[in-house]
Amino acid sequence: MSQNSPEALFHVGEDLPPAMPERAAWGTAPKLRQWQQEALEKYLSEAPRDFLAVATPGAGKTTFALRVAKILVDSGVVRRVTVVAPTDHLKRQWADNAARVGLAIDPNFKNSDGRHGAEYIGVALTYAQVANKPVLHRNRTEAEKTLVILDEIHHGGDALSWGDGIREAFDPATRRLALTGTPFRSDTATIPFVEYVEGQDGIHRSKADYTYGYGPALRDNVVRPVIFMAYSGQMRWQTSTGEVMEAQLGEAATKAITNSAWRTALDPQGEWIPAVLRGADRRLSEVRQRVPDAGGLVIASDHEDARAYAAQLEALTGQKPALILSDDKGASERIEQFSESDERWMVAVRMVSEGVDVPRLCVGVYATSTSTPLFFAQAVGRFVRSRKKGEVASVFLPSVPHLMLLANEMETERDHALDKKEGGVTVEDLEQAPEEDLLAEANREDRASDALNQVRFQALESQASFDKVLFDGAEFGTGGAVGSEEELDFLGIPGLLDADQVSELLRARQAEQIKRRPAAAEAPKESADVVDHRRMKQLRSELSKMVSAWAARTGTPHGVIHNRLREISGGPAVAQASREQLEARLERIRGWFVGRS
Repeated sequence: MSQNSPEALFHVGEDLPPAMPERAAWGTAPKLRQWQQEALEKYLSEAPRDFLAVATPGAGKTTFALRVAKILVDSGVVRRVTVVAPTDHLKRQWADNAARVGLAIDPNFKNSDGRHGAEYIGVALTYAQVANKPVLHRNRTEAEKTLVILDEIHHGGDALSWGDGIREAFDPATRRLALTGTPFRSDTATIPFVEYVEGQDGIHRSKADYTYGYGPALRDNVVRPVIFMAYSGQMRWQTSTGEVMEAQLGEAATKAITNSAWRTALDPQGEWIPAVLRGADRRLSEVRQRVPDAGGLVIASDHEDARAYAAQLEALTGQKPALILSDDKGASERIEQFSESDERWMVAVRMVSEGVDVPRLCVGVYATSTSTPLFFAQAVGRFVRSRKKGEVASVFLPSVPHLMLLANEMETERDHALDKKEGGVTVEDLEQAPEEDLLAEANREDRASDALNQVRFQALESQASFDKVLFDGAEFGTGGAVGSEEELDFLGIPGLLDADQVSELLRARQAEQIKRRPAAAEAPKESADVVDHRRMKQLRSELSKMVSAWAARTGTPHGVIHNRLREISGGPAVAQASREQLEARLERIRGWFVGRS
């Protein structure tokens, strides 16, 4: 039975409180999911004007909200329903789901219409639409007893005008039901109709009336377990001052170096993105052996990158992926077509990162520079909606410390903190990137420098390597080259496993890798009691210069040269190599200049 069917939404009326005289008319349909039933009972018993339900993406917030709406309409508590959502696509999604339970919602209502048709009980709006004409929507709200459903309510703090508009438009509402999967934000703008409570640390935080997190949802098999496949690699770029830099993605470094290495990895012209897309497509093929209609989604930073990634996927698979761009008027229809098909890949910018329901998405590539906890959680939420027990989600992402932290904190509950401590930083300051993410900040700095130096940031080369797997707060794998046995061990994990089976299999694969790892591959111990860090820095610098010189002489990319040296001399990437390994590589490349192979 479909989760969104009328039979799945209603059950025996004895669960309704005595205040609802129509409760005997609900029949004997099956019950909701346990969390939905608990939240519904709490709502009906308290009959609040405002109610905030926080449920992890994929848990079924829409089903819960429409159940509440149907009961309030049929009991006469309200006579009109207004749904507010972040995007036009979500407006239509809400209208379709509402129609299945007998509520006619108009998703095509425009502010210029003034009022909706008599055949509808309400409308679906965007937050921007409300903010554009709040007085119009206030008049509509005052005209009838209205239930307002605020989907992803955290968007009420996106802009001052949005918050003010929502507050003005819906202050007269009879009932307001707020929903979110990620209540936290990175700013201190208040979210309308949300209660804030002062904690012992003096900071005011949002208070939910009912919370259902990812951890409980995973235990209840409501959402899928998520495996994060992290990829590192050697990056090389030219700074805005003209200096050529090189670093390992994910290694300990300054913020500026981390941002630049990450930015270089996402460059469509480099080798990192194609390598990760190949790994993700291989993973998708493995999943489709057990889940034939499984689909994949690449989330890009901007339209230009999205088009480039789509072209690379088409060359890789022979199939043209669905390309979803926010300025495309047919984007919503294309998402629906993809959802109902068995196509392999969809590439999008931000449009499908939040709320959009494509349950067959099982594999994702996080190829975007957006790094806020809010966006990350919503993006990962596109892959966790469970259709049947055992489906596993896999998300590929760059080995960037901030993203690794977010991936390891999938089960962490957060609330929106309003205050900042004077003279210091809060936990939220440390854990959350600004809404304008770190890479956007780096881009702004580069543009400012460009005005003075007339030299732009330029990604020169990127080379990918498999780093590790993250699951349930733990890390697995010994790393390896792209295409290595170490990578294939994890790409080949079956597509149908429950959370316990995933943990057990990941531990087993790691144990196998450690057993077969030859002693020569491990970095030898230094002969001296203390490693001379100055000598190590000198060796790395000298090797980098030699590689650059050989690249200039032969036209060979830096990444190819480094890989060749590693194949000959053994050992890990430059950042992790021992003194002996660096010296061996230097000796080898010097030999190339004098004709020794």
